Amino acid sequence: MSDNKNNLIRDLSIVVLSVAVAIILAKTGTLQDLLTSTKEWEIVGSFIAGVFFVSIFTVAPAAVILIEIAQANSVFLVAFCGGLGALFGDLIIFRFLRDSFSRSLLDLITSKNENKFVSFLKSLKFLRWLWPIIGALIIVSPFPDEIGLLMLGISKVKMYEFAVLAFVLNFIGIYVMCSALI
Repeated sequence: MSDNKNNLIRDLSIVVLSVAVAIILAKTGTLQDLLTSTKEWEIVGSFIAGVFFVSIFTVAPAAVILIEIAQANSVFLVAFCGGLGALFGDLIIFRFLRDSFSRSLLDLITSKNENKFVSFLKSLKFLRWLWPIIGALIIVSPFPDEIGLLMLGISKVKMYEFAVLAFVLNFIGIYVMCSALI
């Protein structure tokens, strides 16, 4: 139990640190400058913007850059390259959430100190199939992917299934967003 608590504290510290770095990048304009400097390169710019499209703190500037690139280029190519970049970003987040954070969180929740809420959630086993569906809907939307990735991580989706799903969903999300706003 103590190891799970230590792992959860370590994982939460990493999340807090990454959030702080993302906020600093966004507030100082560094992220915007990076994304703006790559938008002339359709493929590279779309890929890099796609990487940043998956995080709650970087989704807005990444979406703007993807739309700007799509206005001057092929929406399909922008969505494809942006989808690959988003897959790369999602794989990093998913690996962290699935392998470490969600396991530590679940172990902590399901310890011998269970409360009534956890017991209630366990009684709803028939709804387990909803987690990956809700997670997929969050990923396909222009909303940040972290919550959807956590839902997929908890539902124990295999890595190759996740990779295909994440690419297709991000491709569709970027394509629809760019098509609708051009």
